[in-house]
Amino acid sequence: MPAAAQDLELALELADVADSITIARFRAADLVVETKPDLTPVSEADTAVERAVRSRLAQERPDDAILGEEYGASEGADGGRRWIVDPIDGTANYVRGIPVWATLLALQEGDQATVGVVSAPALGRRWWAARGLGAFGSDGLSDEPRGLRVSAVRALEDAQLCISGLSEWEERGRLETLLSLIRRCWRTRGFGDFWTYMLVAEGVAEVGCEAVVSLWDLAAPQVIVEEAGGTFTDLAGVPTAGGGDALATNGLLHEAALALVRRG
Repeated sequence: MPAAAQDLELALELADVADSITIARFRAADLVVETKPDLTPVSEADTAVERAVRSRLAQERPDDAILGEEYGASEGADGGRRWIVDPIDGTANYVRGIPVWATLLALQEGDQATVGVVSAPALGRRWWAARGLGAFGSDGLSDEPRGLRVSAVRALEDAQLCISGLSEWEERGRLETLLSLIRRCWRTRGFGDFWTYMLVAEGVAEVGCEAVVSLWDLAAPQVIVEEAGGTFTDLAGVPTAGGGDALATNGLLHEAALALVRRG
């Protein structure tokens, strides 16, 4: 089995571990929730998932480094491999009982993410990809995974745009740039977070963007979008998951969308 396939297989197993923890505590009346220094919520499920993933990786890939949202960076051997973990993307949804949340797992080799898994068990959905092996998804409606492919829409006027919200754009003084994109697109919906990018990868939306976002929010989605044939950059047009903001498209609309929201 190729190395990338082995790493993807492990990432899928890690997602199974995460799902077993998150689903068990979702909508629990006694769920423990605290506030982090940045004033965002963190639940006992977030920390439990990250601890479980780190423990499994210590056994299976002891030489690899790890970067997680809750416990930061751990050093690995000098092999240039790093696992990036967001135990629950959408914690605010999770703690309020909204089923739009997911565990995000990615493997970064050098500067490039090579494996990505997004698992949203409350939605019955999972998406995954590895470089050169394509992107796939499952939705509980079929036992068979299906290949993902971005849409062929060629005009913003026919495009569906997904955003997480407006407040981050306003905080950055860039709300008008987003509104300019909204005005050009056929339809806008605030599905938000990981789902924005998965909808682009599935070909049911054409553009997704965020003004404030972290590496662990984007590393896995970037692999999946790109393996589905899309384009993924920051708002300066750099093909990275580490730029602090993001624009994902079906590729055909990337330059047109970027021209409206580009960060100088």
